[in-house]
Amino acid sequence: MGFSWFLLLVTLSFQLINPTLSANGNSDLIQQTCKNTKYYDLCVSSLKSDSSSLKADSKLGLALIMILSVKNDTAVRKVMKECADKYAFANDALQNSVQDLSTELYDYAYMHVMAAADYPNACRNAFKRYPGLVYPQELAVREEALKHICDVVLGIIDALGF
Repeated sequence: MGFSWFLLLVTLSFQLINPTLSANGNSDLIQQTCKNTKYYDLCVSSLKSDSSSLKADSKLGLALIMILSVKNDTAVRKVMKECADKYAFANDALQNSVQDLSTELYDYAYMHVMAAADYPNACRNAFKRYPGLVYPQELAVREEALKHICDVVLGIIDALGF
């Protein structure tokens, strides 16, 4: 918390000391800066949605704005918490399937594996509830990998002939 206030004070004091540089900031700086990032569209849309970014005079200023916007964005925090919870539930379901398989309760194991494969959908849907939030490609890749692993396990359980 203290560090955030420090960053805010440094940014504000720099703008007060050198107001001409702040006034010259524009969307070209945003576009130039975002070209160096992995997610150009996310960078541009995030920075342009914050009016203070148009007054930024440096890449450092844009970085600070981006950090503060994410830190203060309750939608992002809610979605990330929900996703973490859903993946934790998927893990629990897979743990339950291990127990079910060890006691030859194949129908319950099947049900738990299906649930584990479906939990990431709730994460994807959480992003859809907040316009402007982009479902990260890394999560999409992990979601697909989990589904594929679960499909393999389901095929093996089917072969057990429950």
